[in-house]
Amino acid sequence: MDKLPGIGVVGASGRMGQMLIKAITNSEMMNLDAVTEIAGHPWIGKTLLEVNPECPLEITVLDNAEAAFREVDAVIDFSSPSTSRSLAELATSLQFVHVIGTTGINQEQEQQIKRASEKTVIIKAGNMSMGVNLLEKITETVAASLDADFDIEIVEAHHHHKVDAPSGTALMLGKAAAKGRNVSLMDHMEKPRHGQVGPRKRGNIGFSAIRGGSIIGEHEVIFAGNGERIILSHIATDRSIYSLGALKAALWGLDQSPGLYDMFDVLGL
Repeated sequence: MDKLPGIGVVGASGRMGQMLIKAITNSEMMNLDAVTEIAGHPWIGKTLLEVNPECPLEITVLDNAEAAFREVDAVIDFSSPSTSRSLAELATSLQFVHVIGTTGINQEQEQQIKRASEKTVIIKAGNMSMGVNLLEKITETVAASLDADFDIEIVEAHHHHKVDAPSGTALMLGKAAAKGRNVSLMDHMEKPRHGQVGPRKRGNIGFSAIRGGSIIGEHEVIFAGNGERIILSHIATDRSIYSLGALKAALWGLDQSPGLYDMFDVLGL
């Protein structure tokens, strides 16, 4: 029987890391081959069986990505912008599929990841959920159908541990709205409001961020016109939607040529 694809996971102790480990362990389509954590983490040098009795695998947690991922087919990465950039470069030499769900990546890091994708398969998305990606497509369509008399506001809510705002998903939706209007989001982004900011500029796309409790992820795209509003929304009630999307992306990427892809490509939208 052919060997199942080997998957590596970045950030074994994190929420997404543990969710991914559980999903891969329960999958019949892939194997968990390697996991990493940051240097100095108490899990380093221990096996998953030692640190997580629910995971019956004697895979040692490493802090060296090059050593950990030398033999894997794909790496799933919900880490930090700097780590994702470094892993993209490592993927070019080790030739694994790099699935990036990290948010908060700046423009320079985006360019570095794009250059790395010329030599390997990179699948990058601010949100791996199928529902969110459908919402993105619908947002673009609605934005293209309505003129600037309809103000666009994107409202997002997440748990109080989230460190970046607006969320990667909110920015995805903002870019989709801007694309529908055939404008640049950078040129039409309404900054967070505080104090006497004056009236809203026609055609801008606004963002509002809520942080609190254990909210997994909620997003609304509001098209507010004179006398009417259109509200598109997505509510995540289970974090596993992100891990399942990431696994689907990893398997899909194994059959692709080098390039930078997103979940639209994976889902065939």
